Amino acid sequence: MKQLSIGKYRGLQQCSTPNGALSILALDHRNNLRQALEKAGVENAGPQELTEFKLQVTGALAPVASAVLLDPEFGAAQAVAASGLPGTAGLLVSVEATGYTGEPTGRESNLLPGWSVAKIKRMGASAVKMLVYYHPKSPTAKQNEDLIKQVAADCAEQDIPFMVEPLSFSIDPNQKRVSGPERQDIVLETARRLTPLGMDILKAEFPLDIDSENSEAAWEKACQALTETSSVPWVLLSAAVDFETFVRQTTIACEHGATGAAVGRAVWQEAVELKSAEREKFLADLARQRMKKITTICDEKARPWNQVYQAKPITEIWYRSY
Repeated sequence: MKQLSIGKYRGLQQCSTPNGALSILALDHRNNLRQALEKAGVENAGPQELTEFKLQVTGALAPVASAVLLDPEFGAAQAVAASGLPGTAGLLVSVEATGYTGEPTGRESNLLPGWSVAKIKRMGASAVKMLVYYHPKSPTAKQNEDLIKQVAADCAEQDIPFMVEPLSFSIDPNQKRVSGPERQDIVLETARRLTPLGMDILKAEFPLDIDSENSEAAWEKACQALTETSSVPWVLLSAAVDFETFVRQTTIACEHGATGAAVGRAVWQEAVELKSAEREKFLADLARQRMKKITTICDEKARPWNQVYQAKPITEIWYRSY
């Protein structure tokens, strides 16, 4: 088993179920949430509207998740200050700026100016998360790899777990998204290249293009391949698929080595279209049932992260060199 420092070990304990699975409510959306709210009729959705939405979702769903992923601009500190996070749920906070710079076929990820791993640790969060746009053959691949190494070193210094979320993109200007057999190749190659760079948890795309391959046998094989390729535990991201599809994906992923899931819009996306009392009812009923179901699947079927990691040996004088 791999050894983790005591701070990282404790952080993962805070983010997991009693069985060591991760069932993360993902709510660190910024620009795409703003756009969705405006499309639903909210004029000039700003900080107040984004924060209000995040507090409503967090308040309803955090009690049935093992952890919540929030952004520093509109969600993390606001949820803590509003007592919207139960003590039973871990808090992951994103460190990256929303979006990317550079060309669509050569995307560059960046840290949020004025924000840092040290500040995430200082505010009492359990873990750091970073989204990075990545394609192994992109001209920006090396730059994004260096960014991961930099944040990994900061997380090691602050002794806080580090989760990385690579999002693939097409380097062909005539192709909007990675699809077909190329999707699996890129997800696996991304895991092979990035997981040794200092992260503790990989937040991975489903390792197959489900639009071109709907065979569950193929899904199982692809998830097993990702488990064998990743050098750290991995959790599945929902990528805005519908809920029933994500239930299938989560079940197969957890049965074939995933440590859990991080789910966002698949659970709460209809809430964007609803107002006040209708939104609250939806979140308290259907959305909460969905989140609870994902947590149950992860808790019962996932490979616990503590089957991969153990705490470094502790002696009576461990604190002297800590």
